[in-house]
Amino acid sequence: MNRTLYTLLFLLVLPVILGRLFWRARRAPAYAQRIGERFAIDLADFQPGGIWLHAVSVGESIAAAPLVRELMARYPHLPITLTCMTPTGSERIRALFGDQVQHCYLPYDLPWAAARFLDRVRPKLALVMETELWPNHIHQCQRRGIPVALLNARLSERSARGYARFARLTAPMLAELSLIAVQTEAEAERFRQLGARPAAVEVTGSIKFDLHLDAQLSPRGDELRASWQASARPVWIAASTHAGEDEIVLAAHRRLLAYSPQALLILVPRHPERFDGVYELCRLQGMNTVRRSSGAPVQLQTQVMLGDTMGELLFLYALADIAFVGGSLVPNGGHNLLEPAALGKPVLSGPHLFNFLDISAQLREEGALLEVSDDESLAQALQTLEQEPDRRAAMSQACLRVLQRNQGALDRVLEAVDRVLEGA
Repeated sequence: MNRTLYTLLFLLVLPVILGRLFWRARRAPAYAQRIGERFAIDLADFQPGGIWLHAVSVGESIAAAPLVRELMARYPHLPITLTCMTPTGSERIRALFGDQVQHCYLPYDLPWAAARFLDRVRPKLALVMETELWPNHIHQCQRRGIPVALLNARLSERSARGYARFARLTAPMLAELSLIAVQTEAEAERFRQLGARPAAVEVTGSIKFDLHLDAQLSPRGDELRASWQASARPVWIAASTHAGEDEIVLAAHRRLLAYSPQALLILVPRHPERFDGVYELCRLQGMNTVRRSSGAPVQLQTQVMLGDTMGELLFLYALADIAFVGGSLVPNGGHNLLEPAALGKPVLSGPHLFNFLDISAQLREEGALLEVSDDESLAQALQTLEQEPDRRAAMSQACLRVLQRNQGALDRVLEAVDRVLEGA
């Protein structure tokens, strides 16, 4: 399949994409807003000539934040334009940077929409986080002489096989990239085999290891727990959960309560449109539940606190003793394990971690990660860690060793970006 056929197929499925957008808007009205931006219509009057960075959603936006701050410090004369695809990503960008950056949704990958967007922004350099590859956007950049760098890139064997099936589309697209900064050598080789120019591929590691946490996170967490009279209570968090996981998490918590009646679960669904539904699920299962957004305090009888606010995940991790990271009990590929690890929290996950194979392998080998498969094994892991504070402390130290061993990727990525920008 070549790029022309790809564009035709995109047009054919566009009604389905828009239908899904409006279907999601039934629960999250923000999906029905700013539709024009998705077609490069009604864009703001952007200051041209700077750096454009695309981070598809909230996770990539958070991972990109240290990079964006460094770019603003190194190139204060260049405007930074950030794009994403989701309302949660948009909200996070605005919360992180406010008016310091220009922002809109990335238009759909149609040649005319990509051309309108680029003619408005006119960047000197395009940066794309992870593996968000859009053939028409990349080709329109190439036509205008705008170098495109893929940063913090990852490519699993499964994804590589998928791209290989469309080699006539994939190979030319990858060949147009000026830089592919990958996390591991195995991923570098997959990109080369798919058609990337060997000179463009560099192994830089994952910038997700270069987390710089607010020193007040843990003290603030301790203070809030003390106000709840929960300093001595077992507190665990299940974060970034997806549909099908909340039931497993609540069943595990019920098992834990039979052993430790004072245990408190902080449950944080991945998508805000699921907050109300998960709250009702907690109530239907007879769990005494408080919503974080209500501002009501956690009391001794509270069994679940629903984390239904945005931008607080790191703080909610800081409140807990043990962290389970979702998207992993269902075949979603997992979410960022390094956020709780950076806070020294023992990390639990399900078996589906194909989005974080290298990171999960390092945490597992160091003894920082325990994998579970169902509510029984999750409850057992929680109970074991509660009974063995020395093991919790050992896992905490193991988390920090993995972080420290891998830091420095951000500096390597910035050096590579500097070279591309100097040659632009």
